[in-house]
Amino acid sequence: MKKWLIPVIVIAVIAFALYSWAVGFNNTAVEYQADAETAWADVESSYQRRNDLIGNLVKTVQGAADFERTTLREVIEARAKATSTTIDASNLTADNMAQFQQAQSGLSGALSKLLVSVERYPDIKANQNFLELQAQLEGTENRINVARDRYNEKVNIYDKHISKFPGTLLAGLFGFDDMPRYKADPGSENAPDVDFDFE
Repeated sequence: MKKWLIPVIVIAVIAFALYSWAVGFNNTAVEYQADAETAWADVESSYQRRNDLIGNLVKTVQGAADFERTTLREVIEARAKATSTTIDASNLTADNMAQFQQAQSGLSGALSKLLVSVERYPDIKANQNFLELQAQLEGTENRINVARDRYNEKVNIYDKHISKFPGTLLAGLFGFDDMPRYKADPGSENAPDVDFDFE
């Protein structure tokens, strides 16, 4: 074997090993990123289910002629805002996620106010459709929480993959950026005030 052939073989082996490492890193990052984006789509799907149920709930409550129209209007407006705020899963940023979360929080607040108001209307509370919708909403809130947790788990796997050395060298080169996690609403770490106003 010629002496010059050995360095060429060594260089070829090293080049192939680097190529294989880069391809492996890239393909794994693409897979983890796609998993996180799919998990985000599941979050949006759960919120969409809630929005659909709220529409039915509002229609059921509207049947009570003496029900507080202001509360219903707030729920309808908050639902419209929440459904108009969407995020492209391939463009998740902390800013657009905060905007989405703010719209969903506004809807949660309006919905809570609606459900509290219903307590003063025995006809609505006894309505079977209302009771079924209320139970479905409770289940949907649990689904939303599970979907958000799964999204954060997938983002964590992806972010660790692109942040660990030496993968972090390739992440920037291939255009992989950190993905934002779903965060709790500001102030949610504080215990809520509970006011039992029995008049």
